[in-house]
Amino acid sequence: MKKITLLFTTILGISAMSVTAQTARVQVIHNSPDAAAAEVDVYLNGDMLEDDFAFRTATPFIDAPANTPLTIVVAPGNSTSAADGIYTLTTSLAENETYIIVANGLVSTTGYSPLQPFELSVFAGAREVATSPTAVDMLVSHGSPDAPTVDVVETSVPAGTVVNNISFPSFGDDYLELLTDDYIIDITDETGATVVASYQAPLETLGLEGSAITVLASGFLDPSMNSDGPAFGVWVATAEGGALIPLPLANATARVQIIHNSADMAAQLVDVYLNGELLQNDFAFRTATPFIDAPADEEISIDIAPATSTSASESIYNLTTTLTAGETYVVIANGIVSTTGYEPNQPFDLYVYPMAREMAMEMGNTDVLVFHGATDAPTVDVVAVGAGTIVDDIMYGDFDGYLELATDDYILNVTTSDGNTVVAAYQAPLSTLSLDGAAITVLASGFLNPEANSDGPAFGLWVASANGGELVELPAALSSEQFKNNNITLYPNPAASVINVSAAAQDVQYNMFDLSGRQVVPKSNGNTIDVSSLQEGVYILQLNVSGAISQHKVAVKK
Repeated sequence: MKKITLLFTTILGISAMSVTAQTARVQVIHNSPDAAAAEVDVYLNGDMLEDDFAFRTATPFIDAPANTPLTIVVAPGNSTSAADGIYTLTTSLAENETYIIVANGLVSTTGYSPLQPFELSVFAGAREVATSPTAVDMLVSHGSPDAPTVDVVETSVPAGTVVNNISFPSFGDDYLELLTDDYIIDITDETGATVVASYQAPLETLGLEGSAITVLASGFLDPSMNSDGPAFGVWVATAEGGALIPLPLANATARVQIIHNSADMAAQLVDVYLNGELLQNDFAFRTATPFIDAPADEEISIDIAPATSTSASESIYNLTTTLTAGETYVVIANGIVSTTGYEPNQPFDLYVYPMAREMAMEMGNTDVLVFHGATDAPTVDVVAVGAGTIVDDIMYGDFDGYLELATDDYILNVTTSDGNTVVAAYQAPLSTLSLDGAAITVLASGFLNPEANSDGPAFGLWVASANGGELVELPAALSSEQFKNNNITLYPNPAASVINVSAAAQDVQYNMFDLSGRQVVPKSNGNTIDVSSLQEGVYILQLNVSGAISQHKVAVKK
């Protein structure tokens, strides 16, 4: 920050010696979560002091002129002069005083609720070091625009309420002089009855002995009401400045579902250990756990061991990772444990998908995550009749992001990557299975060629629900030969006005699509399909005859 000290000197046109004689010490912290203020320029008496000053960063303490009027202007990051300012503070600093100035609040006039105005909050009597070399002196600042008046309660000692009824954009009454230790703090409502969030305050672990720090409530409790801005958290500014340090959530967790999709006979049953503790005993092929809480923001160890194991030391596979607090994951066990008997021998692995979902984003939809877990299957496409290609060029070990499908009954064609050859066709009866509002994982599972893979389980598409349990197999769609064998007949084809469906079963549902996937005849019941309003051309007719779904090309000719 030498340039800032020199700027102060140059701006006022006085010598370094006289600046030292009449100075105050100042630290500036940028805590405005408004996207319009993600970076700002700061001017002092019309001259640039700090260029592109970023949200959640701080300057170090610097010398500033005392006993003289100062005009501090905050301007957008692309400003060309102080005339572009969005906020002005005119003040005079006391000689030999130490200040912390926090930029809080919102620049924008819409998109945020409540609309707390931007301002610079000033605390006099700040400290650069702790009063005791074995302590940490902590100043608290409430800088979350949509958070209510809160208390800060220390629960690990427990020291009880250490800050009482602090509201936006205030500072605590004074510094808390704490022994250097690792603490847990709860942010509660002003009654102390409701915990908003709990955080670790690892002062010892962070090596803050002898430091004076500012702890700031930052961001939004409800980002959805605030232009999807940064989420609420508690952040630390040190006297040295730089990027603020986030305090980790106490007992932070992520949500995790584990799905067993390894078709190797040697892994039909496995034990799963988390940090050395048995998590899942005799976990079977084609089953899934429900979503569970797992430790986050710290390193964890997941071990897969034979079903006969007695401890994690017998692990055949280990994944050491760190989960992000509040994130949701799907973890799929896949591949081959054995060294022989399988072709190709895709090695066993845990495949991790973050940003997983436990329910659909919208009611009326089913959100579908697709995973290619068939070790001997090529790169494929997945084509939904009526919706077109929904997964393009997915290869072994890949996830394809969530498909947000209207909850309906579909036919899925698994094709070669060029789309020319249908490998297999499956029913995906999302409506029949009552999956409205659900998020599911659909897995390619098993072997296309079981004979080359120790006569293992055959290829299929299987569904894992968020509730876990045994995977559900998607039934194969009827082939044309099966369609004929079921005594189902379509006539006439081509048709001018109606197509008749002759079937022994009385329960017939149908809908039709053009070749671009646009629905041209809505889902209906009956054995007579009115096509009189359709233009000449080729269409796809989808039938559900007593639960047996099939698709057929039909022609309309006037």
